[in-house]
Amino acid sequence: MGLHFTIGIALILCAALAFSEIAEDVVEGDTITLIDVQLAHWFRQRASHGSGFTDAMLLITHWNGIVGASIMGVLLALWFWYRKAHYWLVVTLVAVPGGMLLNVALKHIFRRARPSLEDPLLTLSTYSFPSGHTAAATVFYGLLACYLVRRVQTWPARLAVVAGCVLMVMLVALSRMYLGVHYLSDVLAASAEGAAWLAVCITAVSTLHRRRLNRVRGKEVAA
Repeated sequence: MGLHFTIGIALILCAALAFSEIAEDVVEGDTITLIDVQLAHWFRQRASHGSGFTDAMLLITHWNGIVGASIMGVLLALWFWYRKAHYWLVVTLVAVPGGMLLNVALKHIFRRARPSLEDPLLTLSTYSFPSGHTAAATVFYGLLACYLVRRVQTWPARLAVVAGCVLMVMLVALSRMYLGVHYLSDVLAASAEGAAWLAVCITAVSTLHRRRLNRVRGKEVAA
C-alpha cells in the first residue's frame, strides 16, 4: 500500500503543478496567452460552417458535454454495479460529478472570457478557463482506461486501451479549440485538472479499500 499511495501522490502533485504553472501564465499574460490568440484565429480562418469536419467536431463536443458525460458516467456506474465492482463504482460516483463541480468552481475563480472571434461557430456565455468538456473527458476516459488496463492481460492490449482513451481526450480538446470556444491553455489546464482530480479519487478510494482488506486479513490471522 505504501508504494501504491506514493505513486498516487506523485501523480497528483505532477498534475497539480502542471495546472498551477499554466494558470499562473494565463493570469500573468505570459507567452502562452499570445499563442492562444494566434491559434484561435488560425482555427477560425480554416473552419467553416456545414463542412464534414465541422459536423464531426460538433458531434464530439456535444456528446462529451454535460449531458453526454453524465449519461456515460451513469452507464459506467451501472456496469460496475452489475459486475459488483464496488471499488470502481465508488470512484465513478465521486470522480465524474465531483470533477464537473470542481471545474465550475475553477471557472468562477479565474473568470476568463471566451475567445473573441468574428462569426464564431459556437457562442457561449460562460467562462473559458479551464475547459469543462476536456476536464470531464479526462476524468471519464482516464477512469475507463484505468479499469480496462486492469482487465486486459497483454501489454499491446493495454497500450491500445491507453492510446484510445488519450485519443478521445485529444479529440474533445481539439473540438473545443476548432469551434472557437476555448484557447489552447484552457484545454491543457483542463487535462491537468482532470488528471489530478482522478488521481485523488482513485488514490483515496483505493487506499481505503486496501486498508479494509488488511484489517480483514488481520482478523483472519488473529482468529
